[in-house]
Amino acid sequence: MLIIGEKLNGAIKSVAEAIRNRDEAFIRDLATRQLERRADYIDVCSGVPNGDADVLKWMIELIQADHPDVRFSLDSPNADTILSCVPLCKNPGFINSVSLEGDKIDKIFGALAEQKGWKIVALLLDETGMPETVEKRMENFAGIMKKIEEYKIDLNRIYFDPLVFSIGTSPDSFTNFIGAAKLIREQYPKAHIVSGLSNISFGLPSRKTINQAFLVGAMMCGMDSAIIDPLSRDLMGSVYAAEALLGIDEYCIEYLDAYREDLFGIQK
Repeated sequence: MLIIGEKLNGAIKSVAEAIRNRDEAFIRDLATRQLERRADYIDVCSGVPNGDADVLKWMIELIQADHPDVRFSLDSPNADTILSCVPLCKNPGFINSVSLEGDKIDKIFGALAEQKGWKIVALLLDETGMPETVEKRMENFAGIMKKIEEYKIDLNRIYFDPLVFSIGTSPDSFTNFIGAAKLIREQYPKAHIVSGLSNISFGLPSRKTINQAFLVGAMMCGMDSAIIDPLSRDLMGSVYAAEALLGIDEYCIEYLDAYREDLFGIQK
């Protein structure tokens, strides 16, 4: 399971404050703690409409000074912002994200087609808005596949996000997500599935409980990466447990190591 740490996001109040104050210690500490908790990539998102690129570059330089091997997920609605940050990254990372809305997918695919290593999150979304059915998600998937073929992008670099909304307002959100995930895997068995899963619980109490259930259910249906909070012991415990159940973690080696190191919320 590939983990993208979600905590350095300007939409989070404490992070927004740290960005405003240019609090270097806060940003560096939050990045370090995520990396220590098995984050493979660190998502960086400014959450500001103006100065987006400047904030991302500031965070990238700070974190790389401590962790030269870090890999970033560059998170911005602006393709030019993302592309201006790519040369600053010492290691290939993620582009978060593209879709069939606007020309962002053409800018990103066109610029990165020849570059090796960079992965791209592709949302199953188009100009008509959020897809409400499995069928609409798969229609958008087909449109993205045409772009992938047009730009000759290796499918292994693309991580498809079938999208989830709060089950408090969209009761079919989870079943639509896994329905699309299963169909993608049937057509392309080695395709990658990703999710920023916390949307599933928005507006509901005990959000972590729902997020854990979503995580395990989605992993059982082919999701192999997620944008999550790696500092959540319970959530990471679910990752280790699901990997053991699926045979990804053969003989439960990783599960046992994490248990011994007290990396997740299981009472000894």
